[in-house]
Amino acid sequence: MDLIDLLILCICLIFARIWWRYWSVTGSGPKNLPPGPPGWPLVGNLFQTILQRRPFIYIVRDLRLKYGKIFTMQMGQRTLVIVTSSELIHEALVQGGPTFASRPADSPIRLIFSVGKSAINSAEYGPLWRSLRKNFVTQFVNPVRIKQCSWVRQYASENHMKRIKRESLENGFVEVMSNCRLTICSILICLCFGARISEERIKNIEGILKEVMLMTTPKLPDFLPILAPLFRNKMKEAKELRKKQMECLVPLIRNRRAFVEKGEDPDSEMGKHGVVKEEDTEKMPYLGAIVKETFRRHPPSHFLLSHATTKETQLAGYTIPADVNVEFYTAWLTEDPDMWKDPGEFLPERFLEGDGVGVDITGTRRVKMMPFGAGRRICPAWSLGVLHVNMLLARMVHAFKWLPCPTAPPDPTETFAFTVVMKNPLKAVILSR
Repeated sequence: MDLIDLLILCICLIFARIWWRYWSVTGSGPKNLPPGPPGWPLVGNLFQTILQRRPFIYIVRDLRLKYGKIFTMQMGQRTLVIVTSSELIHEALVQGGPTFASRPADSPIRLIFSVGKSAINSAEYGPLWRSLRKNFVTQFVNPVRIKQCSWVRQYASENHMKRIKRESLENGFVEVMSNCRLTICSILICLCFGARISEERIKNIEGILKEVMLMTTPKLPDFLPILAPLFRNKMKEAKELRKKQMECLVPLIRNRRAFVEKGEDPDSEMGKHGVVKEEDTEKMPYLGAIVKETFRRHPPSHFLLSHATTKETQLAGYTIPADVNVEFYTAWLTEDPDMWKDPGEFLPERFLEGDGVGVDITGTRRVKMMPFGAGRRICPAWSLGVLHVNMLLARMVHAFKWLPCPTAPPDPTETFAFTVVMKNPLKAVILSR
């Protein structure tokens, strides 16, 4: 090795040491971030995570056992602070609500679909977000508006019942989740445009939304922007998909009908004798317990949408800078034996006379489960979501007897798409009551 090679090696070692001391989140530098796994120079834990070839959730579970309730991962240029305990989640999102209510920097692809972080779920905490949320709550999910739009839910649920009956006759079974997802999508789209939308068009919109969700999942350039030029085709695909999305929605916007003032649809045949009504679900405590236990045992996601702080702050004695991703791991809340008796068992009764009595799913008093988030960024339509699930479940159970499909028994194995779903979709045999 000549003198030049030795000099280059020394410079590299000095640079690595400086990086480890002052930029690495695991190098015990002056940032005082939570502890975390040692990373590689420049890329941190990114390739260590990729090379494990496991879903990120399993890596987080292992790291929680080693580093505790709060820890840090350096994923390329992004710093992730992962919070896993009920107490710290409540302290951050509820007690320190405004401080932890912002969003981190978005990737170029996400910026396309969030219109430059101008959507209610992606906007940074501030005047724009407050205006968007206020408009959404007052015009879309206030109790009066929800009641006025009951005809939308009646229309969609009637179509749902007809569809699953038809599918059962044709196939001998029904695919439960795909039908429920289509119905919920139908309700939301009809609410947005105040009109009946054909099922064919709903399916088209649902397919585009699914493409958008998959397109915006984290990718390598999100953590190492220097690699972005290698993914130019992805940016092009995102722009084409955005164009397709707008082409699908613009005709609906232009032809939007006004909401029916008294919530009545003159062409509707709803309200027939024997049909479960929305108000009936309020008198079904066991139904509500089943829905809550489903949210507890199978939350829609193992993480909330990424949060960020509005300013440098403290949590559990550690410094949380304003430019890091704060990730709240929700799965452990439902698996913690200190909070739930037999947490791995599906026991709706716990919400009637057990450790689930009085549990607040919004997390305001204590965070034991949070299927809709918590704090300032909680889903503003969470009550509407609960109403939809209660109504659909009640009508399905009231109209049919449900049996497992003999050729496809239930398989609880999870897979990870935009949300957590069953790896093998649930199929069931239905018999009219």
